[in-house]
Amino acid sequence: MSPSLAKIAWPLCTERLTLRPVVDEDLPQIWSYRRLASVSRWVSRSIADCRAFRAVYGAPLKMSETIVIEHCGQVIGDLMIRIGDAWGQDEIIDQAQATQAELAWCLDPAYVGRGLATEAVQAQIRVCFEHLKLRRVVASCFAANEPSWRLMERVGMRREAHRRQDALHRDGSWCDTFDYALLLDEYPAAASR
Repeated sequence: MSPSLAKIAWPLCTERLTLRPVVDEDLPQIWSYRRLASVSRWVSRSIADCRAFRAVYGAPLKMSETIVIEHCGQVIGDLMIRIGDAWGQDEIIDQAQATQAELAWCLDPAYVGRGLATEAVQAQIRVCFEHLKLRRVVASCFAANEPSWRLMERVGMRREAHRRQDALHRDGSWCDTFDYALLLDEYPAAASR
């Protein structure tokens, strides 16, 4: 776990879910849904072989920023919380260190349509603001990935950018992307949605 995530008293529970740090034994289950065409179409890296997946996703840095989503004792998804620095002018750059996080998520398609992704991402945001005391969270997706950007809007994130043809998809096409964010001072209102 990164130093900040390691300080959290895991697991964290929501009404229906348990969030906890990933362990090596979770990787085959994560690979089983990430390799599906309906999922791999939207993720940054598609890995067809479980051994290769373990080599990438089992790396210490990747493991340190990955949280699994459990429902009824079964791993049904994963969340990323990548803590990073905001931009700052040289004289005060130290005050911008570790003040924000990039978020990402992936849910087994067998569990979509039940509100579980919304519940998980709300908890992910709560971790960032209430436990880690960050000031900003960001997330991005392909503009064509409507379920992802609708999820961001459901949890109160604001669309900050529509980037035209800025991402090269593995199918060879240049795709639009959306950037979303939420600030700590916007969080109480977003959390009540």
